[in-house]
Amino acid sequence: MDAPQIVSDPAVMMGKPVVAGTRITVELLLDKLAAGESAEQIQRAHPHLPPGAIRSALAYAAAVVRNEVVVPLGRTA
Repeated sequence: MDAPQIVSDPAVMMGKPVVAGTRITVELLLDKLAAGESAEQIQRAHPHLPPGAIRSALAYAAAVVRNEVVVPLGRTA
């Protein structure tokens, strides 16, 4: 089985990345995980969430951070 895609569409949730076919944002899933909810708890709260969606959201977030460009700024005194 393929992992659910993370998509972004300006017409859905103002373009925030969501699990394809849902209005569940990557941000929501990450917030819930950071608050200590387990994947099982999230799945029970959102039964229409496709299997593997949480893993896909984590992979998406990792890719975003991996590709982040950091530009060091000079120190100001």
